[in-house]
Amino acid sequence: MESFRKKVAFYLEDIETPIGRTINLLITSLVLLSSGIFVAETYPIPEYVRLDFEVIDFTILVLFAYEYIIRLWCADRKIKFIFSIYSIIDLLALVPYFLGLVNVSYLRIFRWFRILRLIRFIEGKTFFGLVTKEDTIIFARIIFTLFAIIFVYSGLIYQVEHPVNGKVFKTFLDAVYFSVVTMTTVGFGDVTPISEVGRLLTVLMILTGIALIPTQLANLIKQFIKTTNQVTSICPVCGFSPHDIDAIFCKICGASLDKS
Repeated sequence: MESFRKKVAFYLEDIETPIGRTINLLITSLVLLSSGIFVAETYPIPEYVRLDFEVIDFTILVLFAYEYIIRLWCADRKIKFIFSIYSIIDLLALVPYFLGLVNVSYLRIFRWFRILRLIRFIEGKTFFGLVTKEDTIIFARIIFTLFAIIFVYSGLIYQVEHPVNGKVFKTFLDAVYFSVVTMTTVGFGDVTPISEVGRLLTVLMILTGIALIPTQLANLIKQFIKTTNQVTSICPVCGFSPHDIDAIFCKICGASLDKS
């Protein structure tokens, strides 16, 4: 049983083996589908379509509940798992719905954060489990960071502004439009939040962009400079490339490099 538990835990986090990649891509697909349903529900749609969306959304919610239980069962340090950021977000989205204690429509605001799970697929030197160049990974992180900031904050701002400012924030696209013109400092002013929470979220969105984007751009510039100081000499033993211009030995296996 212990070996089975560890195997399940491995595949829940793994994105390199076929089984682990399939499981995590399936979870990611459910996250995107759940987010897509939430976006679609901000538009005027037929009642029967809305009911179908609710059934699908509830099914996804049940699957996420099972996923949470399985992850908790697999965790070696269960207390640490319960208080991890992803676990807290899952609980805030799941528990109120099943207990029926509060108005779920507001607490579902936390579902927007589920999109941040995608960052697990852009770690180290891998992109969805595939080894790639470091500058490509950094660029992918920048694109994902921009997308995540705009998507998450647009969802949050829509959730808090639509009930009190429905004529301006009619749909999710209105919130995206506001986020983009705000993040790019264009600020047309034709779409603005009126609630205190909406304005606070706008400030947090700007600060988040200021805190994250310049740092990643700096890393990308450093990587470009580093690349220009490297040559494509291939290690005769492990095949690693490139190496620094003045490198005599391979940085991976230590074999001598042919400088001829």
